[in-house]
Amino acid sequence: MLTAYTADQIRTAEQALMARLPEGTLMQRAAAGLAARCAGLLGRVYGSRVVLLAGSGDNGGDALYAGVRLARRGARVEAVLAGSRVHEAGLAALKLAGGRIAGPEAVDRADLVVDGLVGIGASGALREPYATLAERVNRGPGLVVAVDVPSGVDASTGRVAGAAVRAHLTVTMGACKTGLLVDPGAGHTGRLELVDIGLGAFLPDPDVAALTGGDVADLLPMPDAESDKYRRGVVGIAAGGREYTGAAVLAVGGALHAGAGMVRYVGTAAPVAQVRAHWPEAVITELDRPSLDGVGRVQAWVLGPGLGTDDFAHELARKVLASDVPVLVDADALTLVSRDAALLRRSAPVLVTPHAGELARLTRVPRERVEADRLEHARRAAAELGVTVLLKGATTLVAEEERPVRVNRTGSPWLATAGTGDVLAGVAGVLLAQGLSCYDAGSCAAYLHGLAGGLAADGAPPVTADVAAAIPAAIRSLS
Repeated sequence: MLTAYTADQIRTAEQALMARLPEGTLMQRAAAGLAARCAGLLGRVYGSRVVLLAGSGDNGGDALYAGVRLARRGARVEAVLAGSRVHEAGLAALKLAGGRIAGPEAVDRADLVVDGLVGIGASGALREPYATLAERVNRGPGLVVAVDVPSGVDASTGRVAGAAVRAHLTVTMGACKTGLLVDPGAGHTGRLELVDIGLGAFLPDPDVAALTGGDVADLLPMPDAESDKYRRGVVGIAAGGREYTGAAVLAVGGALHAGAGMVRYVGTAAPVAQVRAHWPEAVITELDRPSLDGVGRVQAWVLGPGLGTDDFAHELARKVLASDVPVLVDADALTLVSRDAALLRRSAPVLVTPHAGELARLTRVPRERVEADRLEHARRAAAELGVTVLLKGATTLVAEEERPVRVNRTGSPWLATAGTGDVLAGVAGVLLAQGLSCYDAGSCAAYLHGLAGGLAADGAPPVTADVAAAIPAAIRSLS
């Protein structure tokens, strides 16, 4: 599992470690790791042009000392001194190794730019001349390596308040920072590599975490010789309406491909006809009124994709949420509960799966505020609503009160298409029915859904049904 920490957590750990080491040891460890990663990215160090953006803080010192090592290997190293002060020992060492001081125009001819402008303690918009330098770096021809965190990205939240460096590689020291995993900061990070400087024993519980394939494999329930359909998970799906019949088809398809023991589908005539045509495996109850009578036993419900928001849908949602099993609330059901908060007052677990606009309606804050600080608003919604929140996006977040927020790092831009959320709902619903908690079901479903999106695309645009069909391959890939 990849764990990440706030700036305050990292600084506290660094202070505890530095108290046990000779002065300057941590900076030299960081610089050595940084130089090695820069060399790996360059491929050929000798004769390359490396520009260091050195700010006033320790990141500027890391960059300068890394530049010393690159200069000794034959790189032409220039330092742009952007801060009001400079790490004097680092600058002296760079000059001794043959490095030179240069103006901002050096960025325009660099093979590699090392961003050491600001450290993990910076927050808010970059000030000048840093903001102009960040924009110049982004326009320049060179590869960009960020030291610890790209300048302009809040290390603790991922917030980007203005200009920010877009790195090809971020080399982070000691432990991953939260803002490197959470949008919009994650979009500036590029590839992420960690340099171990000895902080491990001094770190607290993480702020956020990201599951690996091994973690997901360990969590997924697998059938054995004693399994029957109930041990495999019986999921109820209340989805689809006259306008959005396809949502029902996709949610049921996601559930079946994720290994459901049985899918019990409930809906009106139009979506029932489509589900029956596509999925003969589903056990179907056609509704002429909002009732669950005769549906049979389910171990979890998926509620909402394409359901509609009329009185019929509201009453059906009320009956589903009155059950005593876990319920996943998605799409139109999120609109219903945002209008009638009493629907969420239940003792059984609830997993809500909004995108930013739906979370904004649920919490009554502007969408732009949610998008600017997804981590804060996912946490706040989980606490205020008493539910587990799966906030969909380029990096999906799973938030539950008093737990580290989980960040999903699988996915593909091809998943940004209509209906993929319906597939995700079906996958997560099965995992709930199989006994996973909302926290684990949401995290594993997001991981598998992201893998499936990449497998289905294979370099070309997939249709949403392809994503559902790729779920079994995603599960197989974990082994």
